[in-house]
Amino acid sequence: MPENEESANQRILVIDDNRAIHEDFQRILAPCAPSADALAASEAALFGDSTRSVSQPRFEVEFACQGAEGADRVGTARSLNQPYALAFVDMRMPPGWDGIETTAKIWELDPAVQIVICTAYSDHSWEDISARLGRSDQLVILKKPFDNIEVLQLASALSEKWRRAAAVQERLRELKALVDEQAPDLEAAFARRSGTGTRQ
Repeated sequence: MPENEESANQRILVIDDNRAIHEDFQRILAPCAPSADALAASEAALFGDSTRSVSQPRFEVEFACQGAEGADRVGTARSLNQPYALAFVDMRMPPGWDGIETTAKIWELDPAVQIVICTAYSDHSWEDISARLGRSDQLVILKKPFDNIEVLQLASALSEKWRRAAAVQERLRELKALVDEQAPDLEAAFARRSGTGTRQ
């Protein structure tokens, strides 16, 4: 199994008050497996086996209709050690939180989640959004109406970014544990070398 599949996180949360948008994301990110397999079989029958076919990642997509509901899902997922890699968050979700407040709450619960704010309006400038959220390295703005390939590219790239960041954090934890384990021996060796160790 390739390294990037071993610790892949394909879990995505879509937070949008429009259920038709949920259906769009479902169709783009998690197409029905039987129909996809049937299409592949039909293509093979018509054109022969294709070595050029590329398997599309299938994401595990969940949905929320309001920001508070989405934040609750993020908190629960993290507590169950099943975190989301990415959330697509609508900017306008009356009467509840907007996309900026929802993002801030999500990051309070799980700072590692990558965020895509989806908007058809110019309610906030990029400067305003960055100032309110305090960071931009985990944030992308996606203008509506979006193209299917944009959604797929963002899902693939940002879930991979999440995986790499998680791998770095895991490696740092391993190194810290190793240092903590060896610290007493290192301190004793340093004490002996400096002449401050216990003399027999």
